Amino acid sequence: MKPKCRLIGEDGNIFNLMGIAARTLKKAGQSEKAKEMTRQITTEAKSYDEALQVLMEYVDVE
Repeated sequence: MKPKCRLIGEDGNIFNLMGIAARTLKKAGQSEKAKEMTRQITTEAKSYDEALQVLMEYVDVE
């Protein structure tokens, strides 16, 4: 189950959003998923939209 992550109203910089999502995953006991998400965003995402899509695969954005 994906943890809920409050991103609405946050600074839209992808590194900021990725950090918030990673902390949310770690707090939910999913440290490996946090690492996996960060790696995917930094090495595979070719655009801001792709990075957001990856992020949303790991957390439920609120």
